Amino acid sequence: MKTLKDVISLKFKTSESEGVIFHGEGQQGDYITLELKKAKLVLNLNLGINQLSSIFGHTSVMTGSLLDDHHWHSIIIERHGRNINLTLDRHMQHLRTNGEFDYLDLDYEITFGGMPFSGKPSSNSRKNFKGCMESINYNGNNITDLAKRKKLEPSNVGNLSFSCVEPHTVPVFFNATSYLEVPGRPSQDLFSVSFLFRTWNPNGLLLFSNFADDLGNVEIDINEGKVSVHINVTQVKKNRIDISS
Repeated sequence: MKTLKDVISLKFKTSESEGVIFHGEGQQGDYITLELKKAKLVLNLNLGINQLSSIFGHTSVMTGSLLDDHHWHSIIIERHGRNINLTLDRHMQHLRTNGEFDYLDLDYEITFGGMPFSGKPSSNSRKNFKGCMESINYNGNNITDLAKRKKLEPSNVGNLSFSCVEPHTVPVFFNATSYLEVPGRPSQDLFSVSFLFRTWNPNGLLLFSNFADDLGNVEIDINEGKVSVHINVTQVKKNRIDISS
């Protein structure tokens, strides 16, 4: 497939921070890979290699953050020659590729949700996508619909299901006066807590716990829109630790 223009669009949601969303490569050094890395979206693109030139054609752009939040995110890639518009959740980024070629030469096989093992170092270090995708459209082809109707030939797919499993979480709503108290675990060396939260308030107490035997306490709060962790330990010299993010 040799194209001057490409339009690729899809929606995804995942709780994984790494994974290949889309990949295609050709015999002349061309490739396009869209993937998640550290919960950010990365587009890698090369429109070909000129053996006689020292100009390097590889182009990479990173956008977004915390995309492993299990919420739907939309992606649109529009390419015309070396000009690319990358849109993530309505935020558009314009870039121009390196190199001197305008056409993308790909082999007959393009993959969504992972990449085949090619023996190249780049293929064995990348994880397959784990999550849900919908509305996959590649240059006017509705890939989701074609896959569901088994109209993609040839296709070598693993365990696909055409439904999206929601995580089994039970939310708790707090008003200004309510709180949830749970029993602690005495005689434990480890204190570990994790939760997801969403709020419009810039300030508020998220968690508080006293350590046993009056050894101190831990407090997690929101202060001016930043999350702060305060740990007080009574038995050591540096008895207070403050972390904010």
